[in-house]
Amino acid sequence: MVGATRQEELTVPDDTDDKTRLGPGDKAPAFTLPDQDGEKVSLRDFAGQAVVVYFYPADDTPGCTKEACQFNDNLRAFSRTGAAVLGVSPDGAEKHRAFRKKYNLRFPLLSDTDHAVMERYGAWGEKTLYGKKSVGVIRSTFLVGADGVVQRAWYHVKADGHADKVLAELGD
Repeated sequence: MVGATRQEELTVPDDTDDKTRLGPGDKAPAFTLPDQDGEKVSLRDFAGQAVVVYFYPADDTPGCTKEACQFNDNLRAFSRTGAAVLGVSPDGAEKHRAFRKKYNLRFPLLSDTDHAVMERYGAWGEKTLYGKKSVGVIRSTFLVGADGVVQRAWYHVKADGHADKVLAELGD
């Protein structure tokens, strides 16, 4: 967004359902989901540590690949801030394994095949793409503090450059 202020970039469009939208100060909904290897990963596994939880539509698509690779390229910087990174999509373990291998991704990818976690985070719902309304993953990211409370929520994010914005929020 050329010429947009930081606040304008992060403004949530009016079509987001405010009932399910999380914001700073909200307790992050607990979850346990399988990762690319079928191992269970819970938000509580990161208690005492900041964690970036980002929801994306599908493995190995142009926008999702760009976003995942940019988080991956910045993993060392995220680690310096003490934050872990978790990607969540409706894809299953097999697709996650192939996606991680193809792009050498070094952070866990979690499967939310029934969208239950996405719904609790407000990352599943109606969206508009190229003028057509559909229901699906709303590309969203949550910075969860060491205390399990949402420090920042981004909805309807633009994939390219988003990892840098999250990192800037962490102060690296």
